[in-house]
Amino acid sequence: MNKLLAQIAKFGLVGVICFIIDYVIYRIFNVIFEATGLSSAFGQYYLISAFMGFAISVVCNYILSFKFVFERKEDMSRKKEFTIFLILSIIGLGINELCLWLGIDIIYKNWQWLGSIMSESFAKDIFFKFGATGVVMVYNFITRKIFLEKKD
Repeated sequence: MNKLLAQIAKFGLVGVICFIIDYVIYRIFNVIFEATGLSSAFGQYYLISAFMGFAISVVCNYILSFKFVFERKEDMSRKKEFTIFLILSIIGLGINELCLWLGIDIIYKNWQWLGSIMSESFAKDIFFKFGATGVVMVYNFITRKIFLEKKD
């Protein structure tokens, strides 16, 4: 049990580092879309921003996950390992995008009372982004443990 708790703590630390990378890139692209006026051309520009953050952070996550968190399977090639990692991560991206879309376009924009207690910027950049990240973090840990980690 202590080994699992230590692994969860390491996974959390790697997740925080990769989330910071993801979030900074997400915010940079949101600012670019908003500052250039492209946000009106791409109504759901935050989904593009989320994809850009994901693409860069997934590579960092792969490197850090197998350096500090998960024990590699000796009988699996690195190419196969990365392919599985990438497929699981793409599914995680889909979950993240779905959570953002549901949160912002379905819930926030249709529940007027929510607009009275938080700005759209807060909803997009903090509330639903952090919520989506939490959901995906649980999914990532479970699936990587099942499909990629060496069994004792």
